[in-house]
Amino acid sequence: MKKLSVDPRAKALIFDLDGTLVDSMPLHYEAWKDVCAIKGLSFSEEEFYSLAGVPTDRISEILNERHGTDFEPKAVSNLKEETYLKKIDKLQPIKPVFELAKQYHGKLPMAIGTGSPGRHSWEAVRALGLDKYFDILVSKNDVKEGKPNPETFLKCAKAMDISPEYCQVFEDGDPGLQAAKTAGMIATDIREYI
Repeated sequence: MKKLSVDPRAKALIFDLDGTLVDSMPLHYEAWKDVCAIKGLSFSEEEFYSLAGVPTDRISEILNERHGTDFEPKAVSNLKEETYLKKIDKLQPIKPVFELAKQYHGKLPMAIGTGSPGRHSWEAVRALGLDKYFDILVSKNDVKEGKPNPETFLKCAKAMDISPEYCQVFEDGDPGLQAAKTAGMIATDIREYI
């Protein structure tokens, strides 16, 4: 297995949260499964992981398009997040990424750029003690367009006052990797290292 490392060109680091810094994807999947069951919809793991990095409201819309459900995106998003927060005590870090963040704390500016809502993102950050390492978090609440649009990562770069081409993004989802590349950043797919 390759060792996760910082690119020599990087002057700042941006981390996705779910599935990158924290192993929250199984909990998000459980929460989505519970919510979908209300409508009698069986939501497969494969379909869930194909939507990694897509904001919750948009996932509701996609499910409506694909399965003919009538989810109201805002209400479903709120219900899904509440369901997730009830499971947050099961949260675990993704060790190679977590260790890299700890190693570069105080050496390079760092930010979190996530497609999840701000409240639950900060809850996850605090639950694992990541708030000692990060004070910049750009969530879906802070942008008009979620990933694959580059707005999330560009806002992270601006908050750190670092030009996008010098930002290295650590991601686990295709929409996030596309966002990083579109922003002109150094995109690192952490799935190659875990």
